[in-house]
Amino acid sequence: MKLESNFQHKLIEELEKRYPGCYVLKNDAGYKRAVPDLLILHKKHWAMLEVKKDRASLKKSLKENPNQAFYVNALNKMSYAAFIYPENKEEILNELDGRFCS
Repeated sequence: MKLESNFQHKLIEELEKRYPGCYVLKNDAGYKRAVPDLLILHKKHWAMLEVKKDRASLKKSLKENPNQAFYVNALNKMSYAAFIYPENKEEILNELDGRFCS
C-alpha cells in the first residue's frame, strides 16, 4: 500500500534538491482545512501543492472535500498551485521549473 506521507516526504526532498535554497513548509490541516499541503518559497516566487498518493485518491478526495479544488484554483490565480501525485509529478515539477526559473 502506497502512503501519501511517503510520497510527500520524497517529494519534499526532491523539491529541496531541485530548487536549492528554497523553503518547503507543511501546512497545518487543523488550522484551515482543505488548504494545500505544501508551501514552496523560492527566491521571489511561491507555489502550493496538494499532495495525493495517486490519481484515484484525488478523485475520492474531491468528492469528500470540494474545498480543496476551490483553494487550488484560487491560489493558482495568485501564483501557482496544483494537485500533485506520482502519475503527474514530472508535469507539475516542469511547470514549477517554468515559474521558479524565470
